[in-house]
Amino acid sequence: MILLIDTHILLWMADDADRLSAAARKLVRDRGNDLFFSAISICEIAIKSALGRADFQVDARLFRRSLLAEGYTELPVTGEHGAAVSSLPLLHKDPFDRILIAQAIVEGSPLVTSDPVIAKYACPLRVV
Repeated sequence: MILLIDTHILLWMADDADRLSAAARKLVRDRGNDLFFSAISICEIAIKSALGRADFQVDARLFRRSLLAEGYTELPVTGEHGAAVSSLPLLHKDPFDRILIAQAIVEGSPLVTSDPVIAKYACPLRVV
């Protein structure tokens, strides 16, 4: 199954594995799953790191390279993804998360998240 991994799960997998739930660990370790990360997650990391956010203190370029080296596939952000944001209810105000939700809808791939606000959207989800 193709899984789109949200930004915080990606970061926790790399640097704070204790924050991952058992369900999250099981999904990402299952060799039957194809793990994807969004280009928007790399953008989010770069911007929030530059703003000094403590939970985003990682070099976005190196992080992207390490994800690719570990077999993740990068999902680009397309115009279709951007346009799909307009049909989302305004439950979540974070534009990065809204694009991830739109990507999950357009691609039909579950978004793996621990964010309870994202869980309120009618989109393919795996809440862990």
